[in-house]
Amino acid sequence: MQKWSSSREPTRTVFTGFLMFLFVSFAHGQTFYGTTDIKTFREGRDKEFRNRTESPLLDADFEKFAGLNYFPTDKAYRVPASLKRTDEAKYFLMPTSSGKPKKFRKFGILTFKLAGRHLTLGVYQADPEVLKRFPEYADLLFIPFRDNTNGSETYGGGRYIDIKTPKSDRVILDFNLSYNPNCAYGGDKYSCPIPPKENELTAAIRAGERKFEHSTH
Repeated sequence: MQKWSSSREPTRTVFTGFLMFLFVSFAHGQTFYGTTDIKTFREGRDKEFRNRTESPLLDADFEKFAGLNYFPTDKAYRVPASLKRTDEAKYFLMPTSSGKPKKFRKFGILTFKLAGRHLTLGVYQADPEVLKRFPEYADLLFIPFRDNTNGSETYGGGRYIDIKTPKSDRVILDFNLSYNPNCAYGGDKYSCPIPPKENELTAAIRAGERKFEHSTH
């Protein structure tokens, strides 16, 4: 699954998208987390969800799964952003849905303009001890966020975006690539990072993955 939502089941392999036991159930070789190609990302997510050993779906939902639900792709939600790195930031424990915090460091702050408004988001880097186990993901950064669609049009706990570590202070931030944590699908075996207060946007982000609708039983 997504790397930022780790399973609490000891028998499952965990990590995903942006790390063993730290983030999500994960199948080695998946590289679509962090991609900038929307089609590649969404096809990868759907394939992941159709794999019973990796899927966070409940059994009833798995049997009827026809693909994840997204807002229509909108270029207005693909915006240039300026990155101010916070090189002196220390690692801290980010709260999660299970109550077991996860270790992150604030990598920097993104400043961008959306719908005429100036907004900011914190960008985070995972526990280096975990990244040592999965060096292929060492260049990925984590952006958890909440917005005014949460609870109605999108998952109430917020959504995530993964980006590759930029070489400059310019980043393209694409909300069309935002996705739900594993906790959004009804299971209680995941430990999903909760977006920090500084990443609560006072805007409605109608892009990316929408609220999941469970099958009627």
